[in-house]
Amino acid sequence: MKTKDLDTDIIIIGAGPSGAVAAALLRKHGYPVTILEKQHFPRFSIGESLLPQCMEFLEEAGMVSAIEQGGFQYKNGAAFHYDGKNSAFDFREKFSPGWGTTFQVQRARFDHILAQEAEKQGAEVRYGHEIVEADFTDERPWLKVRTDEGEEYQARAGFVLDASGFGRVLPRLLDLETPSEFPVRMSLFTHVQDNIDHPGHDRDKILITVHPERRDVWFWLIPFADGRCSLGVVARPEFIESRDGEPMDVLREIVGEDPNLSTLLANAEWDTPAREIRGYSCNVKHLAGNNYALLGNAAEFLDPVFSSGVTIAMKSASLAADALHRQFSGEAVDWQSDYARPLMTGVDTFRTYVEAWYEGTFQDVVFAENPSDSVKQMISSILAGYAWDTKNPYVAESRRRLATLAELCRA
Repeated sequence: MKTKDLDTDIIIIGAGPSGAVAAALLRKHGYPVTILEKQHFPRFSIGESLLPQCMEFLEEAGMVSAIEQGGFQYKNGAAFHYDGKNSAFDFREKFSPGWGTTFQVQRARFDHILAQEAEKQGAEVRYGHEIVEADFTDERPWLKVRTDEGEEYQARAGFVLDASGFGRVLPRLLDLETPSEFPVRMSLFTHVQDNIDHPGHDRDKILITVHPERRDVWFWLIPFADGRCSLGVVARPEFIESRDGEPMDVLREIVGEDPNLSTLLANAEWDTPAREIRGYSCNVKHLAGNNYALLGNAAEFLDPVFSSGVTIAMKSASLAADALHRQFSGEAVDWQSDYARPLMTGVDTFRTYVEAWYEGTFQDVVFAENPSDSVKQMISSILAGYAWDTKNPYVAESRRRLATLAELCRA
């Protein structure tokens, strides 16, 4: 049977975390919502270590219970290692109020749970439906949709939210993409049966390891509840491409250059082919336009080092759903001041710390000996995702404060 053309209040492109959370929040106000998702769930996605700030948005969307019942690995902080030095931040010991714990998740199952929860709340999710054309010149946006059987139909809506993540549907179709300020980096990553039995390893924390000879190269190790972990390295492409072999061989070679990781993973079973992603940092000309807004990675992606991607995605969903509800209720909404500017407050905070990480200055802070308890709590808040808490001096004046702190740590 031919798919009928769609005409609804709100179309969301993508059923990932930002799309599912936005759909649930809009359904609470009673709006008809249809999610058009190119892939079929469950499907693989990178970005498995959540931040506690995410839990507030999941709570707002009525999804916390489903995630708590999902059996995911508990997470209470982040551990760091560099050339024999260790440091750790407990997110429960932070400056900002709110959740101090979260989960480390296999995204295929996590994202599927969120999408199913959005459906339970009344959103329609159409899997295998790809947006191939978009026109926003009329009062009601028009999309051409192609199913994975090759059938095409038209979809119209009062408003479109692009939650397509790295698919970046509207930025591509509407020529909104702009170059990122960040240097091009790439990552090799995989999932392994880690078999870690080292008494000093804390599975309740993500482990971020700095390469012993290259401070701009780092590894993530994200434990899962089933004894497996996500493992990856991030570096400039030339650092990785100078090596011979298949991606898995190259990843194992680079991991082997760090003594601590080598010890932890001595009994690991490397049973899953390695994947590669490069040039992932991205930017756009604007975050909202004529009856559309860009959410999460569809709008901006910085770098994976502090696991900020899902947090930014959910924050954008919360802000956009609130602005859209007010607009549909007859209020005058300025999407720049009501959505883009508030979202970028946190994004720019994360940007400060990402840039400082690769410059080495934030690494000096992370590995400082005998840090001030109060300052450590403020930094812990940012690492926990509370990058919008402007009561935190290291958010409100992030660049100046961090630069001063780094100087003190090096003294």
